[in-house]
Amino acid sequence: MAEQKKLLRALAGETQDVPPIWMMRQAGRYLPEYRATRAEAGDFLSLCYNSELATEVTLQPIRRYGFDAAILFADILLVPQALGADLWFVTGEGPRLSTITTEADFAKLGPVSDIHETLNPIYETVRLLSSALPAETTLIGFAGAPWTVATYMIAGRGTPDQGPAHLLRQENNALFEALLGRITEATIEYLSMQIKAGAEVVKIFDSWAGSLSGEAFEKYALEPCRQITEALKQRHPGIPVIGFPREAGDKYVGFAKATGVDCVALDNSVDPEWAAAHVQVDGCVQGNLASRHMVTGGQELVDDTRRIVKAFGNGPHIFNLGHGITPDADPDNVQRMIDAVRGG
Repeated sequence: MAEQKKLLRALAGETQDVPPIWMMRQAGRYLPEYRATRAEAGDFLSLCYNSELATEVTLQPIRRYGFDAAILFADILLVPQALGADLWFVTGEGPRLSTITTEADFAKLGPVSDIHETLNPIYETVRLLSSALPAETTLIGFAGAPWTVATYMIAGRGTPDQGPAHLLRQENNALFEALLGRITEATIEYLSMQIKAGAEVVKIFDSWAGSLSGEAFEKYALEPCRQITEALKQRHPGIPVIGFPREAGDKYVGFAKATGVDCVALDNSVDPEWAAAHVQVDGCVQGNLASRHMVTGGQELVDDTRRIVKAFGNGPHIFNLGHGITPDADPDNVQRMIDAVRGG
């Protein structure tokens, strides 16, 4: 059955008349059924670590929309927590972590070999999903890219410009690279266990890749992605990997060849016709409708969706948003997008 799954066919390089479709953050606060389950869990982290409830929220958008893929419900900051960082969420403000800015902070982190004790509930969610999903639905696992995860670990929170991480990179590069190396190693182990548990594809989210430029992008965005992809493919031959160096701009060009990923996910700042000519020539691309359309709807949503499908229609393409769907999105607009992709 796996060979028939639309998403896996796209990742294998097949051009399809109707591209497979899924949506970043498709299990989320815009859905009333998600809000009900999250309330039952108590808080966000409790939901991530409750395998039954995490399975339920992952399945909700599949039941409602029939997406071609489900993505594991988890968070990119579970890896720092598993390494020993303190992690908590502030309502309305987002995640907070204990910071890593000195060698003494770094020394408090645990070894990579200890992460699975914390992360075992995530692997159990993957196992539950792999048996609960419809036969035609692909299961995607994921992790944050080392640079993006490091920015949170260094600053203790999300920042507009990733300034604290850039400062540490310049002022104590040895510590910065040691932290990046630890995250890279942990990410390989984490994704490998997701694959063993049943994930059919994995995605590496580098949400802050766009704040790196020149040689720093090569060293801290591209190279860790290459290392993770190479290690996973050695352990799990044939496993497809999607890379998402968000806001990479012209550095999307050649990213697939340089890292070995099977698909490059695109944000909505790049023009689909340009991306078809310069990025899709190397293989599958994913994207890249602006998330705002899920809020505003209307004919512009339909027109932009059809434009993207047409632009990428001559090569392997997975339809998606250019970033995650937002909590204020209208669930009806998601259906309008799907209908526009599938010709309804």
